[in-house]
Amino acid sequence: MIAEYNPNWADMFEQEKQLLTNLIGEPLQEIEHIGSTSVPNLPAKPIIDIMVGLKDFQIADLVVLKLIEKGYKYFPQYEDEMPDRRFFKKIIEGQTISHIHMVELADKFWQRHLLFRDYLRTNPDTAQQYTQLKNDLSKQDWPSSNDYADAKTDFIRKIEKQAKTTKGKCDEMP
Repeated sequence: MIAEYNPNWADMFEQEKQLLTNLIGEPLQEIEHIGSTSVPNLPAKPIIDIMVGLKDFQIADLVVLKLIEKGYKYFPQYEDEMPDRRFFKKIIEGQTISHIHMVELADKFWQRHLLFRDYLRTNPDTAQQYTQLKNDLSKQDWPSSNDYADAKTDFIRKIEKQAKTTKGKCDEMP
């Protein structure tokens, strides 16, 4: 279900960021709000996507234990496909509140998600195209949410490529 943009999503992220910062502590380097809820005025599934970037991914298993102890649901089965990411959901009263993606800061996952988010934030026409795609796809029946996500991949990769090219040109400017 796609909902209209909710300005409270930014506050929800900040609250969760503070909880994660307090929980994880020193090894934590950065926490970023990603996904559609991080882009102002973009409709989204009302689940806050959070990316936790660790300085050193070797400590990930210790952080996993801390998150599990605090009630985050851990999904190790996704590591078969993405071994350099740890995935969690925060579920309250049967409702998924947030997705937590934990990666190393130097990982391509980290870079790609920030590029895509930042590009949508600064390119409203592209954000509108993405909204239209999501609305069209949401009208279809999908066996799983992963199938819905996969259907957006070509568009996302195209925008990531544009964002990388644009960023490269900006980096070259005096």
